Order: sequence, then C-alpha cells, then structure tokens
Amino acid sequence: MANQNAKGVKRIVNAIFFSIAGFKAVWKHEEAFRQEVYLLIVAAPLAVWLTENNIERVLLIGSLVGVLLVELLNSAVEAAIDRIGFEHHELSGRAKDIGSSAVMLSLALAALTWTLILI
Repeated sequence: MANQNAKGVKRIVNAIFFSIAGFKAVWKHEEAFRQEVYLLIVAAPLAVWLTENNIERVLLIGSLVGVLLVELLNSAVEAAIDRIGFEHHELSGRAKDIGSSAVMLSLALAALTWTLILI
C-alpha cells in the first residue's frame, strides 16, 4: 500500500517502485501487452530505418507506445472489475468491452499512422 505521508523525493522513489511493480504485473498477467511490446521491439528499429526525419519516427514509435498506454489502462480496469467479482454483471462486461474498444481504436490509429507515413 502506498505511503500517503511520503513527500518530496521519497514520494518520487515510491512512485518509481510502484510503476515497476505495475509493469511486472502486466507483463506476467497480460499476453496482449507482451505481444504489443514485441511489436514495438520489432517496429521501432524499422521506424528509424524507414523514415527520413525525427517527426516521422516519433509518430510511428509514439503510436505504438500509445497502444501500450491504452493496454495498461485497459488491464487496470479489467483487474479492478475482476477484484469485484467474476460473476457476470452487465456493467462489468460493459466496462471491459469499452476498455477493449479503446485498445482496438489505438491499434487502428497506429496502423493508420504507419500506413500514411510509409506510403
């Protein structure tokens, strides 16, 4: 549990450790996140090699980092919903579906970005 009284540098250090724990958890429990990291590992060098300027590189790599950001948020929503209970509930299903839609939209934006820049 976070130390609510931490201030200054101690708060920053705590935040770093909590973030690392979050990355470890999502890596362990979410295959989609691992697949998207592998995609980034392959695509980032391609972005550097295939583009002519830094703006294109940032757009290509940034669009994939955006996918990871949305996947992290979706995984957090799913974990919170699962913490409440595994029984079917309309609102739980809706929350998970909306999170999934956000991931899909971020993937579509990344694909569009790559297509438009590389064509």
